[in-house]
Amino acid sequence: MSINGRLQATLLSSCRLLLQPVRIDHAEDMVAILRDPDLYSFIGGGPPSVIELRSRYTRQVVGQSEDGSEWWLNWVVRRRDNLGAVGYVQATVTREPGGCQAEVAWVIGTRHQYQGFAQEAAALMAGWLRQHGVSTIVAHVHPDHYASAVVARSIGLTPTKRIEDGEVRWQG
Repeated sequence: MSINGRLQATLLSSCRLLLQPVRIDHAEDMVAILRDPDLYSFIGGGPPSVIELRSRYTRQVVGQSEDGSEWWLNWVVRRRDNLGAVGYVQATVTREPGGCQAEVAWVIGTRHQYQGFAQEAAALMAGWLRQHGVSTIVAHVHPDHYASAVVARSIGLTPTKRIEDGEVRWQG
C-alpha cells in the first residue's frame, strides 16, 4: 500500500501465516518470542525487555526516517491457526537510481524454527515488495548461518562477494 508516495506495511497472509503491521502493543507478545539468548548467536545483541520493544516499535510505527529517505516496513509473523506470534520480518526501502531497494531481514523464535515459517514469511514479504515496485532486494546473512542462506536463496537472492559487518550481502 502506498500513502503519500511511500510504501506502508499492510496485513499479508499465506496458507499458514499472517503478517501484521507492527504495533506498539505487539511488544508483550514479542518479548516472549525474542527472549532466548541463542537467537542472537548470528545476529548479535541480546533479548530485549518489553520496555525496549515498546520503544523500538514506537520508532518503527512512524514508518519512515525523519528525512523521508527510508520507509520502514515491519511485520509480526503469526500463525493463522492460533494467532500465536512466531517472529518478525522487516524491510527498509530506499529510492535508488533505477528503482527502489529493500534491505530485508527475518527473525523466527527458536522454538518455531525449522518449520518453514521464515521461508514462508520472507517469501510473502518479498512478493509484496516486488508487487509494489521494489526492484532490488538485499539481505545480509552471517556466512555460517545456513538456515538464513536457505531463506535468502528461496526468495530469489544470491550471495555476492561483498562482506558488510561480517555478513555476506545477498541480492536479487
